[in-house]
Amino acid sequence: MTRYLVTGAAGMLGQDLQKVLAGREVTALTRAELDVTDRDAVLAAVAGHDVVLNASAFTNVDGAESHEDAAFAVNATGVENVASAAREHGAKLVTISTDYVFRGDGTVPYAEDAPRDPLNAYGRSKAAGEELAIAAHPDGAFIVRTAWLYGAGGPNFATTMLRLAASNDTVSVVNDQLGQPTWTADLAEQIVTLVDSDAPAGIYHATNAGETSWFGFAQAVFEEAGLDSERVLPTDSLSFVRPAPRPAYSVLGHDGWVAAGLAPLRGWREALAAAATAGVLTR
Repeated sequence: MTRYLVTGAAGMLGQDLQKVLAGREVTALTRAELDVTDRDAVLAAVAGHDVVLNASAFTNVDGAESHEDAAFAVNATGVENVASAAREHGAKLVTISTDYVFRGDGTVPYAEDAPRDPLNAYGRSKAAGEELAIAAHPDGAFIVRTAWLYGAGGPNFATTMLRLAASNDTVSVVNDQLGQPTWTADLAEQIVTLVDSDAPAGIYHATNAGETSWFGFAQAVFEEAGLDSERVLPTDSLSFVRPAPRPAYSVLGHDGWVAAGLAPLRGWREALAAAATAGVLTR
C-alpha cells in the first residue's frame, strides 16, 4: 500500500488532500507538528513514506515584503529540505507553487516552461523553492503551480466577499487583475491523480480553467449565494495599494496535463457552482 505524508495538513489544501486520501495510509502533519525548516525533523518525518505532498507554505504575500527571510526559510529552504528527504527515502514529492513566480505582464496563459520572473518577495521565495526542489530531487519532484484558492478549510476571497456582503450594501473589487479561481477540492483530487499516475516529474499548472477578474469572481460568488451581483462594484488596483505588488495577469496554461495523458481541471465557474452545492460558500 502506498504511504502518503501530507505536510501543512491544517491548511485549506492540506485538509482537502486528507479528504481525497481517506481510506489510504496517510500521515498528516500540521505546521506545529513538523517545521519544514528543520532539516533533521523533515528527514525523520519522511522516512517510511512513498509520496510526500508538501502543502506547507509562508502565504502572507504582503508580510513577505518585510519578512523575506522568513518567507524564504519556509518556501525555499523548507522545500529543499523536503525534496532532499524525499530523494533520500525514495519518495515522490509534490510541492505547491504559485502563479506569483511570473511577473504577470503577459497576455496569453503562461506555459509551464515560461521563465520565472517574480514581481514580489513572496514570488521570489516560491521561485527559489521550485529551483531547489528540482535540483535536490530531479527525478521525483512534481511542482504544482496553482492560484486564487478558495475552499472549506480556511479564510479565502469567496468567504470574505460573503462576510462583507452581510454588513455592506455594496462591495468594491478590482477588475484589472485576471486569474483563475481554483477550488481546493478540485486541486487536491488533481494532485492525487498526478502522483497515482505514471506522469513524469516536472512542473504542472493546476488551476480551474478559464479566466476572470477578482470583480468577476466576486460577482459569481454573490450569484451562487443567491445575492444580487449588482452589489459588487468595479474598481482598479490603484484604489487598493498594498505592500506587495500583484501580477495583473495570472492565467496559467495547462499543456503539461495533456502531455502526461491527464485531463486538466474543469472550468472555474463550474467548479464554483459545485463548491456552492457542497456548502463551501457560507457566510
